[in-house]
Amino acid sequence: MHHEASLIATIAMSLLFAFGGGWIASKLRLPPLVGYLLAGIAVGPFTPGFVADSGLAQQLAEIGVILLMFGVGLHFSVRELWAVRWIALPGAVAQIAVATTIGAVLATIWGWSLPAGLVFGLALSVASTVVLLRALEERNAVQTLNGRIAVGWLIVEDLATVIALVLLPALATAMNSPHAAGAAGLADILPALGLTLAKVALFIAIVLIGGRRVVPWILEQVARQGSREMFTLAVLALALGIAYLSSALFGVSFALGAFFAGVVMSESDLSHQATADSMPLKEAFAVLFFVSVGMLFDPSILIREPLAVLAVLAVIIVGKSLAAFAIVLLFRYPISTALIVSASLAQIGEFSFILAALGLSLGLLPPEGQTYILAGALMSIALNPAVFWAMGPLERWLRAHPRLLSLIERSGHDRLSDLPAAQEESGLHDHAVIVGFGRVGRTVAEAFDAAKIPYIVIEQNRQKVVAVRKEGRSVLYGDASVPGVLDKADINQARLLVVAIPDGFQVRQVVDIAQTSAPLIDIVARTHSEHERDYLQRQGVGMAVMGEHQLALAMTDYALDGFKSSSHDPSQPGTSR
Repeated sequence: MHHEASLIATIAMSLLFAFGGGWIASKLRLPPLVGYLLAGIAVGPFTPGFVADSGLAQQLAEIGVILLMFGVGLHFSVRELWAVRWIALPGAVAQIAVATTIGAVLATIWGWSLPAGLVFGLALSVASTVVLLRALEERNAVQTLNGRIAVGWLIVEDLATVIALVLLPALATAMNSPHAAGAAGLADILPALGLTLAKVALFIAIVLIGGRRVVPWILEQVARQGSREMFTLAVLALALGIAYLSSALFGVSFALGAFFAGVVMSESDLSHQATADSMPLKEAFAVLFFVSVGMLFDPSILIREPLAVLAVLAVIIVGKSLAAFAIVLLFRYPISTALIVSASLAQIGEFSFILAALGLSLGLLPPEGQTYILAGALMSIALNPAVFWAMGPLERWLRAHPRLLSLIERSGHDRLSDLPAAQEESGLHDHAVIVGFGRVGRTVAEAFDAAKIPYIVIEQNRQKVVAVRKEGRSVLYGDASVPGVLDKADINQARLLVVAIPDGFQVRQVVDIAQTSAPLIDIVARTHSEHERDYLQRQGVGMAVMGEHQLALAMTDYALDGFKSSSHDPSQPGTSR
């Protein structure tokens, strides 16, 4: 019975410790990721107390990797990357090369092989998109030009990591060949790499050509059935199924298959709902992934090898940041851009863990390499808020010394002006968002049409969405009570939110999400009870309309008017109603 319950025990205790660690980290204004890693250390074999089943944890972590990469594919935006291509693409490639070289040199000093050094350096060169986005969101800098450059830079790093995940197995196979040295070794490596790239190219061609038509079509058919459960199941089945089949049929990694599953699914106008539906499961398994990574970390390394850990931390925070700082300035961008990008790269995260785990499983990276990477990740993520904070005083100090600034910042003009402004999802501004297009929502929309007020509708009935689009109205398919869907309607740019759906619980969720994204937005909501109306008004909703109450008022007004008008002439029509 104990063996049968090991899966439940591993999941339950991992999530319990992760919740505690994440809550404490948030209270300390640290990314919850730090807490998840510490939870993994707590349930790992190197600390006393409960020890989770590491084998099961690794399999659960694999699902976490699949869903993480699937999410990256769903959010991958060629348009956003293209807008900052002249700085993000060459800058990220140059920074990866510099950081990988520094890491490889450090590994060589420790006596490791060249492949181990390359894997180690590459793991130190890629930053965490999760950590970066949180840092930018806290500073309201995601949609700024500097923020877009930093995000575009990390998108290039993510793509480089995907390529590395493809090539590492072929490299490992060639390195394990008995002729892996000299010209004979090169002769073995090149065919292996060529065969791997051919398989990957075939897989990508099939997925991008066939998948772009098949996957959106499947989602469309499922959405037309109107079953939220079936739609969520379809999203997860496609993500996991494509990931597994890509590995079984083409020999590519689960991570790559999941990434391209997300890319082809992003072609559908249902992608935002797919993202919203898969998010809870993705976040849960991502937490298990970080916990499983923490289980591999031996805290005694901080005592046994403190200089090595400090050297790794220096590469991450100092080496990478200085390289990025110099590269941005060489491209003649202002000091503010260089500082933002430098702070963004002064940490490592999820892709570093994936690379380290793959390198270890392939025999390319020694166990202590993964431990050093984990130590560097924990410390750099914990210190990243301080690094971001330090950028402000540093920029003010540099601007207070114009002669020094002129030597560093050599831009002939403001290169940020060369970048296009951020594009909004819906293209609307100061508009209204109508959630639900039943009789109430349609009536409101028709009034807005007459008053020429711009609006966008969110409706979760797919057939109704198709019909409304044929009428020429702007409408999104999705459940507005799920995080992420309101963002597609640019809720932070809207002036008014009309919640016209009948379900009271969903109304509460929509209001909560809207007020989080746009605290000052005016809201009018539909409700069916005094209790719900009182609750919504306490939440700051501009108007909570209870149908029965408004119906009673209208009937009363009509009745009173009728009595007044007929009180002196009983023969007038309307005397008896």
